[in-house]
Amino acid sequence: MKKNAFIISCLGAAMIPTLAACHRTADRTHDTVTETVDVAQPEVDTVVLSNLYPGYLTAKSSVDVMATVSGKLLSKNFQKGSVVKKGQLLLTIDPGPYRDRVAQAEAALATAISTRDYAEEHYNAVKKALESDAVSKMEVIQSESSLKEAEASIKNARASLENARRDLGFCTITAPLTGRVASCPFDVGEYINGGASPVKLTTVYDNTSMTANFAIEDTRYLDIINTEGRNDTLDFARVPLRFDEELPHSYTGSVSYIAPSLDKTTGTLKLQCHVENPYDELREGMYVKVDLPYGIRPDAVLVKDASLGSDQLGKYLYVVNDSDKIVYTPVTVGQLYHDTLRVIEKGISPGQRYVTRAMLKVHDGMTVNPRLVK
Repeated sequence: MKKNAFIISCLGAAMIPTLAACHRTADRTHDTVTETVDVAQPEVDTVVLSNLYPGYLTAKSSVDVMATVSGKLLSKNFQKGSVVKKGQLLLTIDPGPYRDRVAQAEAALATAISTRDYAEEHYNAVKKALESDAVSKMEVIQSESSLKEAEASIKNARASLENARRDLGFCTITAPLTGRVASCPFDVGEYINGGASPVKLTTVYDNTSMTANFAIEDTRYLDIINTEGRNDTLDFARVPLRFDEELPHSYTGSVSYIAPSLDKTTGTLKLQCHVENPYDELREGMYVKVDLPYGIRPDAVLVKDASLGSDQLGKYLYVVNDSDKIVYTPVTVGQLYHDTLRVIEKGISPGQRYVTRAMLKVHDGMTVNPRLVK
């Protein structure tokens, strides 16, 4: 037994150096195994700088349809939200009382004309009689005065008739333009007191084109002016428009108005873009973001937007240095370009390499096997 124990002890002592050597070999093997990661170099391209500005849409034109006469609503001849043609019958207010007023005004005019005719004949007669001293000059003057009063009465009667006919015409309400009509808050049979004060019945919107209304900072306006002074040109005829919910079609606008003065309170300048609406998808009051260009950068540094990480300090990239080690690199980012690339304002230069994928597998100071991809 003692002999066996001695043999085992000798074997154990002999194996210790061997195990230590194996451990050191394993450590060296672990040190040489590196993670393969995809890297890319920043692109350099000419980028049109732009900024998103919130705004809202207004229709090409909109007209409130008003009731200016009083009476019972007899009919509504449209479906709310439908397209109506200019001159199309929309509503009818009871015309009965206004027909009576027209008849009364016509009778008053006929009476005035008859009175004028009699006064004219009488005036002519007394003028002739004055030649033979059959009447006094005072009678001629009185006759002439009666004729003038009769002529004035005709003018008043005609004005009253015109007003009565106009009010009768207001009982039939037609579309002032072609467009979509809003709902009417009144039901058939309700009394509308439009004679006392005009009452809004509905609104018709011409949505064939829209206007995007927004405002920019005064400093941004100066950027635009400075860019226009160089050989570079900005396209203000096709400014992209964006919506919170994606629409079936994309839209661009043409800058059609720049306010002549700045708002002193906000330091902003009002702008408008004309937007065609061929698919009738846009509506008045819709919220819109106008992607307005303000400058051109001919040598912008671009990286894949998906390669950027975020932490409490902001945005960062994992850059691979010349020793193939990962370097945590904070960057200052600019706008998105072509939906997948991001402008880098500061932090990385052309020719450097940055990790594009598997960023969770790498960390600062780690040695990697970089694989360059496009």
